Amino acid sequence: MAWPLIANGIPTHTSTSLHRAIQLAVKRANVLRVPALFEERQAAVLTGAGSSLAGTFRTFVLLATRGWRLLGADVEQIEHGSPTAARFARANVALYIESVYDAHFSLAQIGKKLLVDYKNQGGPTAFGSSLTQAEVNSLAATYSEAQDRLYPHTAVKLGS
Repeated sequence: MAWPLIANGIPTHTSTSLHRAIQLAVKRANVLRVPALFEERQAAVLTGAGSSLAGTFRTFVLLATRGWRLLGADVEQIEHGSPTAARFARANVALYIESVYDAHFSLAQIGKKLLVDYKNQGGPTAFGSSLTQAEVNSLAATYSEAQDRLYPHTAVKLGS
């Protein structure tokens, strides 16, 4: 996994394993898709809690995809670009590292929000068999800090 290799910034000397790990992360991020229900057009008809969850999921996809793509481009510049391009890439890489971290943090919040919103909307009594407590619990476990938050936490600062 690429995250532990870049959580504290791009190492002074990049390696083949770092390059491969980031390429794999970029490839995986490129296949992320927003579920049809959460796409902009469909989400426009969602109200309340559903609208918020759709926005959070779309944010995850956008930040993760772009963040990894830009990290990959930065590593390319650091490895093969001019000295000026490499300095610029290194000076700005924290933005992309933070965007990947923020994407996963957002994804990890969906489960918490879902549990609260389900309860506030009437829970099993209101939803019946269309959305059971067990299904909500399963979704909350899938979109949780334990599953989606990145470790170690990012420690980079802009310009590092």
